[in-house]
Order: sequence, then structure tokens, then C-alpha cells
Amino acid sequence: MPWKETCPMDERVKFVAQYLRSELSLTRLCESFGISRKTAYKWLGRYADNGVEALAEQSRRPHSNPKAISEEVVSIIVEARKRHPFWGPKKLLASLPASYPGLQLPATSTVGEILARHGLVRPRRARRRTSSPYSEPFLGYDRPNAVWCADFKGHFRVGNGKQCHPLTISDGHTRYLLRCEALRKAQEQPSRAVFESAFREFGLPDAMRTDNGPPFSSLAPGGLSTLAVWWIRLGIRPERIEPGRPDQNGRHERMHRTLKAETATPPRATLKAQQLAFDTFRKEYNQDRPHEALGQRTPASIYASSTRAYPATLPPLEYPAGMEVRYVSDGGGLRWHGTLWYISWCLSGQPIGIQEVDERKWVVHFGPIRIGLLDQSKGKGSRNVTARIRSMPSEYYPSAQQGRTNAL
Repeated sequence: MPWKETCPMDERVKFVAQYLRSELSLTRLCESFGISRKTAYKWLGRYADNGVEALAEQSRRPHSNPKAISEEVVSIIVEARKRHPFWGPKKLLASLPASYPGLQLPATSTVGEILARHGLVRPRRARRRTSSPYSEPFLGYDRPNAVWCADFKGHFRVGNGKQCHPLTISDGHTRYLLRCEALRKAQEQPSRAVFESAFREFGLPDAMRTDNGPPFSSLAPGGLSTLAVWWIRLGIRPERIEPGRPDQNGRHERMHRTLKAETATPPRATLKAQQLAFDTFRKEYNQDRPHEALGQRTPASIYASSTRAYPATLPPLEYPAGMEVRYVSDGGGLRWHGTLWYISWCLSGQPIGIQEVDERKWVVHFGPIRIGLLDQSKGKGSRNVTARIRSMPSEYYPSAQQGRTNAL
């Protein structure tokens, strides 16, 4: 039986005292205290070297650790974190070999402990997680320029009181941040100028994924806006996430969180200074910041411009045989089979395709999108009374395409 748990120090003192009185042999003494001869020699040796104090419990921590991180490595990690205060251990480890080739780096968990020990870790607020971040109707992020993601980062006021509406555009596959522009208002004309600038520099994507807010969408049939109409004319498919589901544009939203932390907390003094902060962030985000989902590569090392160049003039819309093509009037109206229909102001002057369902119903297309139904069975208008196009009933969508079309 080992030392009594009540007070090991007292038992050791008693053992040494009885040994010094030489009343019992060492073997009998060890038996009475329930310890081995090896333990007895250890405590007798400590007493002989340093007295009674040496009988107290001592730390078992080794005097040296061959795997300990050198102060040089710790200093390099700390300095890298101070240069990039929003980078985590994985990004720091991915970026250091370029500047310090051959340096023996610790594990990710060890870097986290080093940052915490030096007070360089901010507590993260718990965030509610959702499942199924991407829904089936959307195109996949299988290559650069398959899907661009766009959104307005929530507006805020800069130091002089001016409102800033950051418009951001990124490539869904590579996370490359194509644009981050500080606009005064979230309106169609300044937004279109930003998109046109991106199209001229990088070419055209196959699809553009946004939320349902203006200027990306409206209450018009099919949710079209003048910006979406322009995209369709360029051969870009608008994709809109479901209301209240920012997780369906999760990659872009995650970038927004980093953007806010590094450029707008707190906001800069003026819009010009805020744009400078956005430009600096964009350069670092694309060229310097390793991305975990890209195997710790940078977006710039993967992204390549689109092979679809921005055209000098809008290409014509083509409709299949069997559709009758008509142009919407400047006021957004269309006269069809004796009835004046209001289609949408954002389609003024645009060609639409009309496909017959039966003698009193016609499906209206704009490019590849079905935007509504002309239904005279619900009450025929007259030459002086305008009828309105109906939203597309679900039964007019082929089952294989229903979810995809509704998502538009």
C-alpha cells in the first residue's frame, strides 16, 4: 500500500525519523509503511541532500522539452498575426513558408495556443448554423465564371456622415473578389456601371446569384429588374436566393463578414478613405490571403478571366420556332388578341416570346425565363381597359424544371 492519502508529507517524515533511530531494518521499515525499497532510497537520498523540505511533493515536469517551439518561431508567428490581425492559425501557417523557407513550423493547434498566450485571439460570438447551403436549382461552382455572386454589404455611415453602400462581386468557384465599390446609393445606374467595369475587365459569367432586393430584383413579373434584363440580354442567367436564406449565397456572405471586420469596424472618415480601405482589402484578399477551401491557395492563383468577352452591342434574343415574338411598348404594355396587357416597365422596348397553351392562354418568355401567363379566360379586357399578366402557375412548368425556374 502506498503512502497514506491523509498526509504524505507526514508519512515521509515519520519514515525518515524511524530509519534514523535504527529500530528496524530497512526491509521491515518498508513493509510497515507499505513502500518499496526503491521509494525508500529515493526519499532518504533527498533528505540527505536537502533536509526535510526535500520530502515535499515535487513537480514531474521535465526540465527540458526537445519539441518546444523556439522563441524565434514564436516571434515570427506573433509578428505575422499583428500584420494580419484577422488571419487564423491555418492562414498564418500557409503564408509563412514563402517568407521563411525551411522554417520548422508547429501544428495549427500550437499556433492557436501561441496567439491566445499573447492576447491575440478575439472571442467569437456563437452563430446559428443552417443546413443545405446550396439548393438544387442553382448552377454549380464547378469552374471560374460559372457563377458570380453579388450583393450590397449592409450600408453604414462613414465618419463625415455620408452613407456608404458597398457593392461586392465575387467569383463563386475561386472566391476571387472582382469588385468592392463604395456607392452612395444602392440604385440601378451606379450599380450597372460597376458591373460593366467588371465585365470589361474579366468577361461575362454564365450566371449571377443575388438576393431579392433592388436593384437586382423587383415586383415585376418574373422578379425582373432593368439590371436583370440587361444581364439576360448579355446571356447571363439571373439566380436569386430564397427570401430569408442568405446561406444560399453563403460563400459571398462569409466574405462580407471578413470585409466588415477588416474595413468598416470602425468606418473610415470619408467615402474616399473607405474606398481606399476596400481596395487594400481586395488586393490582400485576392493575392495574399490563403483560403482554406482552396487548399490554402489564394484566389488570384486560381482565377482566370472568362472566355466570353463583353460585347460592344447587345446580342439579339433568340426564341425557338413556334413562339411569336413581339416587342413591349415604351410604357411596358402589349396588345394581344384584342386586349391591352400590361407586362412590365422594365421590359419596355424588349422582344418577348409568346407561346400558346390554348386558344385563351399564352405563356410569356423573356429569353430563357418564363415570366407570366396571358389568360383571357379570367375576363377579357377591352381596347381601353388594361389587363395584367398573371404569375406563372406551377402546372405550366415541366416537373424536371419546376424548382429551377421558380428559383429565378
